[in-house]
Amino acid sequence: MENFPQLNLPPLSDARLHRDGGLVRIYDPCRQIYVKLTPEEWVRQHFVGFLCNELGYPASIIGNEVSLRLNNLSRRADTVVYDSHGTPFIIVEYKAPHVEITQQVFDQIVRYNMVLKAQYLAVSNGLNHYFCAIDYSTRSYSFIPMLPAYGK
Repeated sequence: MENFPQLNLPPLSDARLHRDGGLVRIYDPCRQIYVKLTPEEWVRQHFVGFLCNELGYPASIIGNEVSLRLNNLSRRADTVVYDSHGTPFIIVEYKAPHVEITQQVFDQIVRYNMVLKAQYLAVSNGLNHYFCAIDYSTRSYSFIPMLPAYGK
């Protein structure tokens, strides 16, 4: 799309766009609906494409806008990838490309992980990506260069 920047992710080869009056919508294969195309959604769809096409995760195990309860408040995790048992495996938090990835963004995804207890966390604004592995036995985390491929 001409209004959205080139991202540091593989291009969307199969993006389905739909114009609804002045609103542009993009098809989300995980939710199986058209959603408003915002800068953050642009990042989400590219990142999910990366998860599916580069790392091999099936769209059927990826949830977008996953509801959770945190301190009696409703929240939504941007993307959750589940393992074969339906347990959260990866949580991803997105920001628009012009939004800087700060400590507050990491704090947000860590709060979500207090509920979901995933093994991996990812934060991306489409240009910069950060990946963490969580070690629950030592109650620690480490930054890693890449998320694991599906089945690894």
